[in-house]
Amino acid sequence: MLDVARIRKDFPILDRMVYGKPLVYLDNAATSQKPRQVIDALVRYYETYNANIHRAVHCLGEEATAAYEEARARVAAFINAPSPECIVFTRNTTEAINLVAYTWGRANVSEGDEILLTEMEHHSNLIPWQRLAQDKGATVRYIGLRDDQTLDLNGLENVFDARTKMMAMPHVSNSMGTINPVEKLAGEARRHGVMSLVDGAQAAPHMKVDVQAINCDFYAFSAHKMLGPTGVGVLYARRELLEEMEPFLGGGEMIRKVTFEGATWNDIPWKFEAGTPNIADVIAFGAAIDYLNEIGMDEVRAHEMEITEYALQQLGKLDDIILYGPRDSQQRGGVVSFNVADLHPHDIGTVLDRHGVAIRAGHHCTQPLMRRLGVSGTARASFYIYNTPQEVDVLVEAVKAARKFFRNDTA
Repeated sequence: MLDVARIRKDFPILDRMVYGKPLVYLDNAATSQKPRQVIDALVRYYETYNANIHRAVHCLGEEATAAYEEARARVAAFINAPSPECIVFTRNTTEAINLVAYTWGRANVSEGDEILLTEMEHHSNLIPWQRLAQDKGATVRYIGLRDDQTLDLNGLENVFDARTKMMAMPHVSNSMGTINPVEKLAGEARRHGVMSLVDGAQAAPHMKVDVQAINCDFYAFSAHKMLGPTGVGVLYARRELLEEMEPFLGGGEMIRKVTFEGATWNDIPWKFEAGTPNIADVIAFGAAIDYLNEIGMDEVRAHEMEITEYALQQLGKLDDIILYGPRDSQQRGGVVSFNVADLHPHDIGTVLDRHGVAIRAGHHCTQPLMRRLGVSGTARASFYIYNTPQEVDVLVEAVKAARKFFRNDTA
């Protein structure tokens, strides 16, 4: 069991007051807070060995290069990638997915081909494939949802046909918290000769991820949702795919030799990392991974299941509450999306903010999913290692206050 009181001491921002109330931060699916260890890693880089990497022969450059590549090795170990060379640093999950759609997609998807997605995609795992399909004359098809907001996988073996080239899917839904059976899906794709990409933005921060066990071709996630800084994303890809794929961007670092007539590319993964990278934040991401490893991802997952189950129970006691996603905490991540029958989610979010409670309200970059659910948006509380049952109680009381405020105003 996590010592949450001790963990909270590592997060300076949790001491903050908002409108005279203690901050209750429940917007972790968007961005997590950062522990002192990560902040210190950033400061240490800038104060002691700030330099560009890979080509400098001086001491600072060598230290920065070593720290940067050590962070890559930590990331590889964290998701059980076969080697650090399978890890490409990007700016975020969105860029990682775009990289695959642009490089692998343009080389391998042709007119009449098909890309298979799900009805619960974040826009970042939807728009790149729609654009690719439009450019190539391909089609996009979607796996639908059941009434409990899990994927309808009946007849999965018949979903693929000879023109299906890629299956892209979320590991965990950012809107509903639904955990998808990505190992089963990737396995079925592989059995049919179809490539698979997993959007792991909501999974890697919250549970053990083993890309070799999943057996996917690509896996993407972001540092800022897992205690790390903003501006760092990760693309895992099978080594042979990275060797075959053309670079996404051109410029410095990704080249081996340049002449007036042309150029040859650097080794992987550097041929996909053009220009000066986000050195300081990658190094600090390494510190975030160390922090999570020290806690243990099994402990992270167990804590979030407990908090999520409690939140579902307490919110479920309110009148007119509509909860989304599976009711079984084993089937969902630390996300609870809800609506109150006659209130707009933005109104709920505004009142909660005045009570010091930070949630997300809106469509959560899943507009097609919201239309599928028949709503304009939801209020979303999302939990992490520093959240407590007492904060859930504050959330519930704030929701009660929102109901009272707006219903009194319209009486």
